[in-house]
Amino acid sequence: MDLKQLTEEEFRNFAYHHEQASFLQTIGWGKLKESNGWKCEFVGFKEEKKIIAATMLLSKMTPIRKKMFYAPHGFLLDYSNLDLLDEFVSKMKDYVKQNQGIFFKIDPYLMLVERDIDGKKVEGGIDNTYIYKHFKQLGFVEINGKVTEQTLQGKWIYWIDINGRTLEEVITPKIKLVIRKNEKNGVYVREGSYEELDKFKKIMDHISNRREFLSRSLTYYQEMYQALHEEGICKLYFAELNLKEQLDICKEEKEKLDTEYQKKEQDFKEGKIEVNEKKFQVRQKELKNIITRLEKSISEYEELKKEHGDILTLAGIMYMIHGNDVLSFIGGGYSDYLELQPAYSIHYEMIKYAVEHHYRYYNFYGISGNLVESDPMYGVYLFKKGFGGQVVELMGEFDYPVNKFYYRLYRISYDIIHKLKKMKTKIHS
Repeated sequence: MDLKQLTEEEFRNFAYHHEQASFLQTIGWGKLKESNGWKCEFVGFKEEKKIIAATMLLSKMTPIRKKMFYAPHGFLLDYSNLDLLDEFVSKMKDYVKQNQGIFFKIDPYLMLVERDIDGKKVEGGIDNTYIYKHFKQLGFVEINGKVTEQTLQGKWIYWIDINGRTLEEVITPKIKLVIRKNEKNGVYVREGSYEELDKFKKIMDHISNRREFLSRSLTYYQEMYQALHEEGICKLYFAELNLKEQLDICKEEKEKLDTEYQKKEQDFKEGKIEVNEKKFQVRQKELKNIITRLEKSISEYEELKKEHGDILTLAGIMYMIHGNDVLSFIGGGYSDYLELQPAYSIHYEMIKYAVEHHYRYYNFYGISGNLVESDPMYGVYLFKKGFGGQVVELMGEFDYPVNKFYYRLYRISYDIIHKLKKMKTKIHS
């Protein structure tokens, strides 16, 4: 079977409905990567004019002036069909060699073994270890690394398998309590627009300073949004607080309680309240405490309103909605307002979106595979775990060296560049 060039339309019709469909295997993502120096093409196998295997293939020049090829979250094929896999890898090897490449990289969007909420293997669950072993037998080199380090995509993610369940069945009691509290505090969620990406960029700059990583440019987010939003893949959501509205609510409530407090004082003096003085004073003190808290809230809202105007942005998340996934791609919130727990509100609304639009997974995306308290990313895992769901171990990232000498040279140069980037991040922070 020959590896054929596919048109965008052919690739879209096959890839967008594939079981392993990923936003990284879309026309929009390919165009985004092209604007960042990659070449994008679509290749596949056809059997009686029907596509049976395909991938988006990115390529670029490496620091050693030799080409690398990358199939992000690819290939798209039936991995259990080892003969098909062998043939595809063989033809890919020839194709890369013919096009002056030294290796090609894959990181299949395929579960290695099924795990539970604590990361433990599920007895009798999905087990694709035989495919993993077959990769090694074919000559693939596994690339190990933590999330955002060494590998291009994370091996460990966290998702909720919705699988036809209702929102009531999906949302945990703990999350329901948080959402009720957030609604009472006036936190709401809305979809953002292209024009508001600068607002999202400010959030990401704040997070990058706090967590010590380099923030992307505004142009990066704009290009991503433009490339993927038109297909309905990329969406932006904000959690906000209407300060004017909350200020009015607090003032109205305080005025009502002030009136109630004064009336009770008068009624007690006139003997209209039949209770001993000690009990009466306890009740009045409780009422006064509520009024005092409202006064404090009013003062805080007024200060925030002076600084931010009527609307206060608390958090923002960029989503990738494609295939089986509603995927929380990147985002977070301002540390000053974490007590309002705005991220919970955004995730809740988007889980609701996933349920209502019949998606299979709500994907929280990356976590560390090292699920111990000493791991720096353990808190991220705990936050996601609070929503229910399960730890997902993907197949991982693999390189197939076509030219072993130049591949070894590339790995040495890559490790040096990676260390320099880490050093730059520390200096920047």
